[in-house]
This record gives sequence, structure tokens and C-alpha cells, in this order.
Amino acid sequence: MTGLVSIDGELTPAAEARVPVFDRGFLYGDSVYEVVRTYLGVPFHLERHLDRLERSGAALELRLPPRATLVAWIKAALRQAANPESYLRLVVTRGSGPISLDPTTAEGPRTVLLVRPLAPYPAWMYARGIAVAIPAIRRNARAALDPAVKSGNYLNNVLALGQARRAGFDDALLLDVHGRVAEGSSSNVFCVRGRELSTPPLETGLLQGVTRALVLALAPEAGLEPRERELRVEDLAAADEVWLTSTLREVLPVVRLDEATIGGGQPGPCFQAMAALFGERALAWARAAGPDFWREP
Repeated sequence: MTGLVSIDGELTPAAEARVPVFDRGFLYGDSVYEVVRTYLGVPFHLERHLDRLERSGAALELRLPPRATLVAWIKAALRQAANPESYLRLVVTRGSGPISLDPTTAEGPRTVLLVRPLAPYPAWMYARGIAVAIPAIRRNARAALDPAVKSGNYLNNVLALGQARRAGFDDALLLDVHGRVAEGSSSNVFCVRGRELSTPPLETGLLQGVTRALVLALAPEAGLEPRERELRVEDLAAADEVWLTSTLREVLPVVRLDEATIGGGQPGPCFQAMAALFGERALAWARAAGPDFWREP
């Protein structure tokens, strides 16, 4: 178990890190989190991730530490880790307390930051594309637990991915309770038909991905017309290309959806253009943002 863990700002080797068994994040999934990666050592669009963390916390009425405190803890952990590139997982739980569903019994928030060397997805996935299954498990309804909240309660995604992997697929695509395409197990989904780049609207019930927003903004530069619209499985099956996007995946091509072959079974030219453009802009952003991020307040 490699890496560093910061618990409320106190750094420790990952193998020695401990959280009380009475922490509500462990007992109930009563927590919110974000996953961030670095480019050139700089956490990519950290402010956007912290914006989303704050929205998730507000939706759960969970008090977060001040943003400046979180940023200071992140900087300290990155400095000590000294990785060429890092994976960061920032978790804020409601804290410990008696065994009770009542959130008012919690003693206060606990912040856990995991920092480890970045392990990119395998190169073959980008060169050959992946196969994605549509399991029977549906994305939870917004009226139950809104998928826009990035909480520690991830069980339906875990079960969906497990079902897909046991069937021999690389990932899972979840539909909502009405049969509309929602998102991947931990990603957003896009499809290309002609020059139109489509992705489900947030109203379908999905996480507002940071990478999703960046891909939509970059689409015109890649010669694509971005559009948010409801998608069905048949829309993806008939598409020229299908992609998954996330912080760690960036842009990843899908070449099989259940038994349907997408785009002749090979990653398409629009994926190649977007992947190159995204990588180029991410590095340019890091070069520009680095001095401000590391400047002392």
C-alpha cells in the first residue's frame, strides 16, 4: 500500500493511516468526495472539483472545512509525496459519533486525503477501445439519491460494474429508471453521429463531470457540434463513435456495447482528434496554472 494519507491535515504513510470504525463514512457512506489528477504536478482544475465538493456537501447538509484549508492540505501532501504525477482522492465524512442514523449525532467532519502515484489506464484501451455492458441495475432516481451528489454511497455503481466484469466486459453503462442512458459506472458518456457530439443532459440524473464540461467546450475545435439530449441504447448502438470521459480516463473509446459493434470495432477519428486536443490543452493549462497554484498565500 503506497502513497500518503492526510487525515485532517496530519500526514502519514498510507499503510499506517487509520480512521475510527465509528466514522459515519464507514458506517453509512455518509460522506462526499472528489478524485483529482495532476498534470505537471498541478491538480487539474482543482477549483472546479472543490466547487462540486461544496455542492455535494450542501446537498447532504454536511459541513466542509474552509476551502483554503483543503488547498493547504493538498499542497502539503503533494510536496511530501513528490510524485511525478499524482492521483488525489479527497473525502469529507460527517465524522464519528454513536451508532445512529441521525446525522445530528456526528461530532464533526473528518477530511481524508489520499495521494498516490498516478497509474494511467492501460494504453491498449485507447488503442483498441473497450467493451461496455448494460447491466440490469439502474442508476438511482434523482428523487432518491441524486446522482449529481458525489457521495460515498456508490453501491449501485459497484454492483453494476461487478455484473459487467463477470460477463467479460471492461465497464458498465447505467440507464435510468425510464431506460434512458445516464452514465458509466464512474464516467460520463458521449456519442458521435456525423459531426454531432451528444451527451445526456444533467436532468437525466448524472454527475456533472469536470471532464464532461471540458469536452463539450472543446468540441467545436475538434470539428464537432456539442449537444445535450436524451439518449437511448439504440442511439449509442447506431453511433459512429462512443466515448467515456472522466478525470482519470480523460477520453476513452468504446467499440462494443453489449452485442453491438460501434464504429466498425475500432476507435474513430473524432476520438483521436478529441484525445489529442484534450491532452494538449491539459498540459497548456498546467503550465499556465502552476505558478499561481504553488504561490504562497
